[in-house]
Amino acid sequence: MAESLLLKWGTLKGWNLETDKSKAAAKRYFADPTSPSAMMQHDTESQKQALCDLIDAINGEVRNDWSGEVMTKDEAKKYVHEYR
Repeated sequence: MAESLLLKWGTLKGWNLETDKSKAAAKRYFADPTSPSAMMQHDTESQKQALCDLIDAINGEVRNDWSGEVMTKDEAKKYVHEYR
């Protein structure tokens, strides 16, 4: 199975990570408190940066859970930074 990320409400909703690089970025994201609900998650600036690093690190697709569309890495990072 290929690596993938699922984004919703401007944050991380789901993932499949396989490489040390992507797992390290995810570990940085989860270093700050997170909510079990993507809807209730309010990412800190460091979490947004870690999520963008994770987007860059994965070798696979990033999908918007609302629309189902696959986003480019640049579109995904813009979505993370500009949501809300």
